[in-house]
Amino acid sequence: MSDLANEPGPAVRLRLAEEKNVWLCTVRPDGSAHVTPVWFVYRSSRWWIGSDHSSIKVRNICKEPRVSLALEDGRFPVVAEGDALIRDGFPPGVVTAFEQKYGWDVSASTRAGSKRVLLEVRLRRWLLAGTAQ
Repeated sequence: MSDLANEPGPAVRLRLAEEKNVWLCTVRPDGSAHVTPVWFVYRSSRWWIGSDHSSIKVRNICKEPRVSLALEDGRFPVVAEGDALIRDGFPPGVVTAFEQKYGWDVSASTRAGSKRVLLEVRLRRWLLAGTAQ
C-alpha cells in the first residue's frame, strides 16, 4: 500500500473531475461494511457527497466517521481513506461543482419532507492512486 501525503498526480485528478461514480464504504454498527455507489465532486482536497439525512450511509457515519472510497475502474484503482463529516450547509462552490458535473442541485430534497446534508470526506491517505498492486 502506498500512503500518499500529497495530492494525486494529474491523471488521477482528471479522473476525479470526470468520473461520475465512486463507491463509498461506511461501517455499520455491527462492524460490517456498507458499500454504495454515489455521485461526488473532489474539490479543495476533499470528497463531497450529497445525501438524505435519513440514509443508511449517514446513520453509519454518525456512529463511525471512517470511510473508504474507490473509483469504479479496477484496472487503474483509485482508493482513499478518510473521515466523513456531516454538514448541514452547502458551500456555494460545491453546489456549483455538482451542477457543472451532473446538472443537479445537490442541496435539493429528493423526497417530500427529507432533509439534505453534505458529506465532507477529509482524507487520511491514498491507498492506491491509479496503479494496481
